[in-house]
Amino acid sequence: MRALDRDVVLDRVQPMDAVVAASLAASRVRTLLLGGFGALALALAAVGVYGLVSYTVARRTHEIGVRMALGAGRGRVLGMVLGQGMARVAAGLALGLAASWAAGRLVAGQLYEVSPADPLTYIAVPLLLAAVALLANWLPARRATRIDPLAALHAE
Repeated sequence: MRALDRDVVLDRVQPMDAVVAASLAASRVRTLLLGGFGALALALAAVGVYGLVSYTVARRTHEIGVRMALGAGRGRVLGMVLGQGMARVAAGLALGLAASWAAGRLVAGQLYEVSPADPLTYIAVPLLLAAVALLANWLPARRATRIDPLAALHAE
């Protein structure tokens, strides 16, 4: 600049990387907050699914004990509890995908370099939620396979 004009006053000279970083700072903070809230929501969803399935298994202890006394194997009981829990999860995922598709259109202006119908997002997020829900279902289902049929029948 001095070679072009000696009278020009240079103020706040900084590298372009610093200018770009400063302009994106607010977006980064927003993204970190949304990511944190998303992780918290995932943890709450896992605890909720675990609690619901655990409560259902506890309420059905007598029924599961009768099934096992009549010859249902541990694998069958595990499959029954997992199947019923994951059916609820599948219904929730279907409703959630439909709602996110509609909400994506509303927030399209807030998205940066991502379309509201990003296929990677619509595949990865449900798979992650299904994996977390499978783990949350598997723990109480495994506990259901350890129910002693005699103890369950004597409790009633």
